Amino acid sequence: MDLTDFGAGAQYIAGRQTRGSGEPFQVVNPADGSVVEQVALATPGDVDAAVAAAKAALPGWSSATPGARAEALTRLAAVLTDACGDLARVETAQTGKPVKLATEFDVPGTIDNAAFFAGAARNLEGKAAGEYSGDHTSYVRREAIGVVGSVSPWNYPLQMAAWKILPAIAAGNTIVLKPAELTPLTSLMFARACTAAGIPDGVVNVVTGAGRTAGEHLVGHPDVAMVSFTGSTAVGRRVAELATASVKRTHLELGGKAPFVVFDDADLDAAVHGAVAASLINGGQDCTAATRAYVQRPLYEAFVAGVAELFTAIRIGDPLNPRTDLGPLVSYAHRDRVAGFVERARSYATVVTGGRVPTVGHDGTDLTRGAYHPPTLITGAAQDSEVVQGEIFGPVLVVLPFDGDDEGLRLANDTPYGLAASAWTSNVHRSLRATRELAAGCVWVNDHIPIISEMPHGGYKASGYGKDMSQYSLDEYTQVKHVMFDTTAVARKDWHRTVFGDR
Repeated sequence: MDLTDFGAGAQYIAGRQTRGSGEPFQVVNPADGSVVEQVALATPGDVDAAVAAAKAALPGWSSATPGARAEALTRLAAVLTDACGDLARVETAQTGKPVKLATEFDVPGTIDNAAFFAGAARNLEGKAAGEYSGDHTSYVRREAIGVVGSVSPWNYPLQMAAWKILPAIAAGNTIVLKPAELTPLTSLMFARACTAAGIPDGVVNVVTGAGRTAGEHLVGHPDVAMVSFTGSTAVGRRVAELATASVKRTHLELGGKAPFVVFDDADLDAAVHGAVAASLINGGQDCTAATRAYVQRPLYEAFVAGVAELFTAIRIGDPLNPRTDLGPLVSYAHRDRVAGFVERARSYATVVTGGRVPTVGHDGTDLTRGAYHPPTLITGAAQDSEVVQGEIFGPVLVVLPFDGDDEGLRLANDTPYGLAASAWTSNVHRSLRATRELAAGCVWVNDHIPIISEMPHGGYKASGYGKDMSQYSLDEYTQVKHVMFDTTAVARKDWHRTVFGDR
């Protein structure tokens, strides 16, 4: 199966790729403005068809043995491996991310997720069966929830499709995924790969549509039992409102504003290199990206100088060039949004480097045609300023000094978000305190960004709730049933007297 054939349309329903019933929409390459694909968007009617397909497939898939589901996911990992080059190329074309990131991070991470959930599908954990009351044997069943409606973002389209689909179907659910209309192509490829792997028609469905039409209709659909959403906190609140109206299970991975806390005993070279990588990954369009560096005053000036030096050496250019470090942002509108944060900051802070897009890339690419924004370093901003508190979602790092440890940790926690954070220190006691007190779902020590399939990803506070990846994610997509058997064969039980009769 050619996973890159999008001629049949941008909807994948009941094992078939079809055209949407809505308005035409162009998927644009942000590196040069060229059209990658023209698609027809989904309408509520298309969503209804996808949900109906998922509902019809649910009895068969949910009753399949864990081993059978595991075998299907193992085959899926193999199909994805065979298509790894195409997946990386299409991911780069629709997002603008450097092909080396897509090739070495997005695609292998997705394949590893598939392999992990193939194993996790056979491990539905519950409390051991036992006579906890003395007169009964109890045990716990983990069962599928039903049809899952998922909405994924544009920054990691392939990986986010995997994070939504894999745990859901490993647990026996069926799913309708609505990817961002800006970047639907690798989500469609993933769904086609599921069919190629022998996963039954209707288990995995994709509807490409706008959030206010297709997305809201999916979230509020009466036949959808659970909603999983990754995106901004503002939209997440709307998703929660719609899901709450019909009492659906919800899973929300929302915004972030990750602090990067450098104590005065840290390895300065490691912290500088770590900050550059962690702030610029995926063009900074990563909810766990380092956006606020708090550096203890003895290291502050050297840290700023080191980051500025590396920022100016970043190679901006054609994302398909394997030497390119930084490609364009996902769209012209988003580039302008990021640039707006930087321009407004000039009135109250110092733009140390960046902020102005060069006209020519390291490889001769005409950067004026694309949605490029350079690595930008800002200092002198107040803690309550927009660039410190707002989610910029671009290649922008703000650096602030602190004095004592109490102050550094307090400043790090001083945002509504709590998705990720890191602490940089050579002192084990400092690191233990930081990991305990930083209010985030993931805290790294002397690194920032690496994720692995075996460990959970999810936030605190306004960054949402629920976990992606890991066994914890599989558990999110199951419902727990307590089953209790009487072991006495006694007709009149002692507890009955609390309702009628005497002892």
